[in-house]
Amino acid sequence: MKQQSISNTISRLLMGSLVLIPLFSFHLRPERLTLPDTAPRRVEKTEAEWKKLLTPQQFYVTRQHGTERAFTSPLADNHEAGTFHCVCCHEPLFRSTTKFESGTGWPSFYAPISRQIVKELKDTTYGMVRTEVQCAVCDAHLGHVFEDGPAPTGLRYCINGVALEFIKK
Repeated sequence: MKQQSISNTISRLLMGSLVLIPLFSFHLRPERLTLPDTAPRRVEKTEAEWKKLLTPQQFYVTRQHGTERAFTSPLADNHEAGTFHCVCCHEPLFRSTTKFESGTGWPSFYAPISRQIVKELKDTTYGMVRTEVQCAVCDAHLGHVFEDGPAPTGLRYCINGVALEFIKK
């Protein structure tokens, strides 16, 4: 009863102040204040704009859901400290500390920088069911995620190297 009263009071105060967008999503327990899952910034361009900005292979992979040939990306063998960014919008996606050798021929990571920065979508192309990984900022196709990765997540984000740019630390 008391929690409901507090909630009603807060709602009236917010509405009375013309604050229409909630700034926090919270539960009425002092120990449970949580920020909402906020969407990242958005980058949207026309197909013609993407074609001007990207190489033909980058465009094919990121905008047309293609796949680069295994063992062709220099990023697969990159072991330097730094961050892997989306080649389209330059958003940081993966840290080098989460990269591992999967033996697949593509850069592999066990976790993105944030769960909100990548989107996971069901992919049923080529007669199989997989989970596609896209950049949440610009919808670039990055690769796929599989449940055969190392600890601590057990996930393998198998990412096309051409969809990434590496920024050395």
